Amino acid sequence: MPVLEVDSLSKNFGGLRALNEVDMQIDAGEIVALIGPNGAGKTTFFNCITSIYTPSEGTVHYTRADGRRTLVNGMKPNLVTQMGMARTFQNIRLFKNMTVLENVMIARHCRTHAGILGALLRPPSVRQEEKETVRRSYELLKYIGLHKLYDEQASNLPYGAQRRLEIARALATEPGLLLLDEPAAGMNPQETADLVRLILRIRKEFNVAVLLIEHDMSLVMNLSERIYVMEYGCLISQGTPEEVRKDPRVIKAYLGEESHA
Repeated sequence: MPVLEVDSLSKNFGGLRALNEVDMQIDAGEIVALIGPNGAGKTTFFNCITSIYTPSEGTVHYTRADGRRTLVNGMKPNLVTQMGMARTFQNIRLFKNMTVLENVMIARHCRTHAGILGALLRPPSVRQEEKETVRRSYELLKYIGLHKLYDEQASNLPYGAQRRLEIARALATEPGLLLLDEPAAGMNPQETADLVRLILRIRKEFNVAVLLIEHDMSLVMNLSERIYVMEYGCLISQGTPEEVRKDPRVIKAYLGEESHA
């Protein structure tokens, strides 16, 4: 069953057409990669499907866990997250002056029910909800191996650990679709290998679909079940890793570029 359906998605910035009639479908539990040269429009695509940008044309539909198919166009980004789409960013966006645990706890806000009055009066139900938020957030830190650093300021974490904390924060929203924007950027080979294992575990144990933007072709080819390739805002190829690897358009536009880098 499709969890994400994108039809003829386009985005204009003034006279520049950053996305041109992009179609994409992600099925439940699938791991899919979106690749292409710098400036191809990949992050713009992420921003459009999560309502950070409003598409100029086309539609984005997301199917919730309860089977409701919802039009994403025009929704506020926080409601898109609440619906079940969570993302990380190319440039890490942690709350640097908060602790590691607090960073995950704040992401749980979209799954809690206490309003302003409840926060002020703090009845037993609110206190219980706060305890559950702490417990669940700590469990996620344990899952990704950062629980021993729960009280550390996020800005003090090594780069690879900050990337993993972003993923934990995204998981705290209980997504059905996890969008990862260059999750291996800046990681060494060991950290990248650990990341691959983590994503596979997340897909299996959290039952989520994963869509990732990534430049590390080894990671993409080993992890993805399907790949979409973008150039100048247009999709130029899609298929299995083997199909995409052999596509002359991809070799010319991207893979060949990498091999001569």
